[in-house]
Amino acid sequence: MILGFAESAHQAQALAAELGLAHASVDLHRFPDGESRLILPQTADRHVWLYRSLDYPNDKLVELLLTARGLRGAGVERLSLIAPYLCYMRQDMAFHAGEVVSQRVIGAFLAELFDDVISVDPHLHRISELAQAIPARHAVSLSAAELFGRYLANEKDALLLGPDEESAQWVSAIARVSGLDYAVASKLRSGDKAVTIQLPAVAVAGRRIILVDDVASTGHTLAAITRQLLAAGAIEVSALVTHALFAGDALEVLRQAGVSRIGSSDSIPHAVNVVRLAPLLARAVREMKLVEKCG
Repeated sequence: MILGFAESAHQAQALAAELGLAHASVDLHRFPDGESRLILPQTADRHVWLYRSLDYPNDKLVELLLTARGLRGAGVERLSLIAPYLCYMRQDMAFHAGEVVSQRVIGAFLAELFDDVISVDPHLHRISELAQAIPARHAVSLSAAELFGRYLANEKDALLLGPDEESAQWVSAIARVSGLDYAVASKLRSGDKAVTIQLPAVAVAGRRIILVDDVASTGHTLAAITRQLLAAGAIEVSALVTHALFAGDALEVLRQAGVSRIGSSDSIPHAVNVVRLAPLLARAVREMKLVEKCG
């Protein structure tokens, strides 16, 4: 069974349909004081796949705890979390004395609750594998690069541009599938909304540019690079991201900067979703089920 929550019911149902599995939703109510009441569907399944992206995560993490403990108490033997967007991955080391390394803490929390965790383009910097952050039985990191490459296959003569060195591997993978040229800028961040961008040594005048990134939160990085590209003569700048967090006025920030089109995967339900992750996730689930049978 695929078990989901109301905010991503469409995505969970699409995944269940891809796999030919039943779908059900957690009945969730939040009281005025912020506490959550959950009612779980009755199931005889011994293996349940729980679908939930972890944007705006604090309430969701408590509700995962309640759901997981409730399912275990009802006799479920194996729990697998499908979290297309994973929270708290950026804080992977202490930058100041006393700073909590949240990636390590949340990773251990999820590994305690779930046997398996599947995510898409998690925000990993100084580690190479998701298992280093989440020591579960299986921790699987998928890439949406192939899906984005197919989405861009009909684009002609556009330049793919990553905002920083960390995006190079991802941008190059999209370029291989789409057949488009690519380049990578460099970024220096001095605050949540303060970034300095250095454009790559490649001609952008007269070209259409597609900015690609794994996460867009405040939008200020993409806005800063858009203004520089337009000033350098680019005729159009659009943006494509895996995870459309778009906190606060992020969309307005991007549009005011001159971004003409904005697209994302459906890891987080949003009006700008243009790429469905269900086929990618379904393939990973099938492969994990094969591993389970072989084991």
